[in-house]
Amino acid sequence: MDALKNHYDTLGVARDASADEIRKAYRRLARKYHPDVSKEADAQSRMRDINEAHEVLGDAARRAEYDALAERIRQGRATGGTGAGFAPPPGWDDGFSFFRQGSGDAGAGTMPPDLEDIFSGLFGDAAAAGRRPGRQAGEDRHSAIEIPLEFALSGGERELQLRTVERDARGLAQPVTRTLQVRVPPSVRPGQQIRLAGQGLPGIGGAPAGDLYLEVRIAPHPLYRVEGRDLAMDLPVTPSEAALGAEVEVPLPGGGTGQVRVPPGARTGMKLRLKGRGLGGDLYLVLAIAAPPADSPAARAAYEQLARATAGFDPRKDLGVHSRQAAPSA
Repeated sequence: MDALKNHYDTLGVARDASADEIRKAYRRLARKYHPDVSKEADAQSRMRDINEAHEVLGDAARRAEYDALAERIRQGRATGGTGAGFAPPPGWDDGFSFFRQGSGDAGAGTMPPDLEDIFSGLFGDAAAAGRRPGRQAGEDRHSAIEIPLEFALSGGERELQLRTVERDARGLAQPVTRTLQVRVPPSVRPGQQIRLAGQGLPGIGGAPAGDLYLEVRIAPHPLYRVEGRDLAMDLPVTPSEAALGAEVEVPLPGGGTGQVRVPPGARTGMKLRLKGRGLGGDLYLVLAIAAPPADSPAARAAYEQLARATAGFDPRKDLGVHSRQAAPSA
């Protein structure tokens, strides 16, 4: 696996990890290394590696391709064959399933035999399709673009660097890095696709190029969770705010703050809705009662007074057991 980036090591999961384990590992690392909240010096580069690993291992088809390629490399190394030291073609790990070479005279623009064997075994005849003579339209390409939540809300243009192939003056396909401007519509949602016409693989014999389809992914945010068109955020409130009701200030997606009314008798898990504050949907505030610590004489006295005033309240009555509160001080 040393010829490939070891995405399993990057996420800290085993090779047989389940999809749920991979998703949880990604979310845990994203919370730690997201540049908006992390104080780690290498947070940006670590987050880039984490996103790359998740793009491959989080997609069942791409993970299967990655595992198959890694296994071919290991087998070649074990037998002393050409798999040892093999480095995959540029762009395979950017979300594209295969690498297609150009057409021309015999032997021109063809893969070395060892690479051709590996790719034909993984992807069938698709890798050799570009060597067929005649006119042939370029194939579409599929990749992913990850954007911050704030950018998903507002939309706009974003610069994207893409590893792809172009034909040189001799008609041979060469790996290049291209810079594209991508227009992202406002309130774009995860899973939506942005089509860039003519930005796929080049055609053969003057045929048009294919298109590039970018699947939108939204980077994990320290406050908000994306739930389809809606956003959700945990909102801590004090016991008194929950019991008596209160006006509390909350941060709003995209910047700024707003006021929300917590009704009297609010409970943990209750949802408050701010209409139109999501990705074309709403923002839901999920209440969570946060109890102040009894770390001072005044706070302890207040809790003891509350215990006396609510001595008849039993939060566990529905469980078939009875509360046994410590007797408050006199």
